[in-house]
Amino acid sequence: MKQKFIDLHLHTSFSDGISSPEQVAEAAEDMNLSAIALTDHDTIEGCSHLEKYCINKGIEFIPGTELSVDIEGNEMHLLGYFLDIENQLLIEQTTIYQQNRINRIIELVERLNKIGIDLTADQVFNLAKCKAPGRPHLARALVKYGFCKSNNEAFSRFLRKGSPTWVPKINANYRDGIKLIHQAGGLAVMAHPGLNNIDNLIPNLVDAGLDGIECWHTRHQKSTEKRYREMTIKLSLLATGGSDCHGPQKGLPIIGTKQVPYEILEMMKQKVASSAGSLL
Repeated sequence: MKQKFIDLHLHTSFSDGISSPEQVAEAAEDMNLSAIALTDHDTIEGCSHLEKYCINKGIEFIPGTELSVDIEGNEMHLLGYFLDIENQLLIEQTTIYQQNRINRIIELVERLNKIGIDLTADQVFNLAKCKAPGRPHLARALVKYGFCKSNNEAFSRFLRKGSPTWVPKINANYRDGIKLIHQAGGLAVMAHPGLNNIDNLIPNLVDAGLDGIECWHTRHQKSTEKRYREMTIKLSLLATGGSDCHGPQKGLPIIGTKQVPYEILEMMKQKVASSAGSLL
């Protein structure tokens, strides 16, 4: 029997991805994926759109999000899976997160203006065309209007932590983020831990109810994947994975390039079912 693969970390134009939900579904079909999850930043808005296209293509769809949270002064990302996208508290809180993102863009542009960069917040929002704008949108605007030659230059000169125009993002506490995901019926997973350098804080996350760790990721080396998979066994956590695709790069597909076996999703479903059963 042919092995089935999944991708549980994808972005669309509803946050900082460059692909529409329809394009993501088409790419998933091209890569012969059996299931995908949408994890746009601080929003669930694109889930209903992508689900529709997945149903038409016979691809299993998992509604999700990627929440930015604070843990001991460090920003980290929480992936939420199997979310009830009609959950009122989830809608209310992600709306607040989105407003924080909008406010940050406004303040970043104001700081850019002070050093002679004649850009407006509306130019960024018009380019972003979403409710969850982020620094990648601002980087694209800086390139589009001739202030930088590339997104990398925009980040290195103006948008990285420590630059003169840096503005920190206001994030929810990690415990509140995990609670928000759980009350919406979902699983809370630590995103790309190999990029965070906060392994010492994982026990805090576990204590707060963390369900899993993203072991497979395009920027995790094999040794990193192995280390976190061993950690999930030791801590009785789920191991998940995905490409973190924001769109094709240099004409090449990113979606589905980390081969995450379908069995991972089955274990996640078992966890969701047991969690729901414990609440009855």
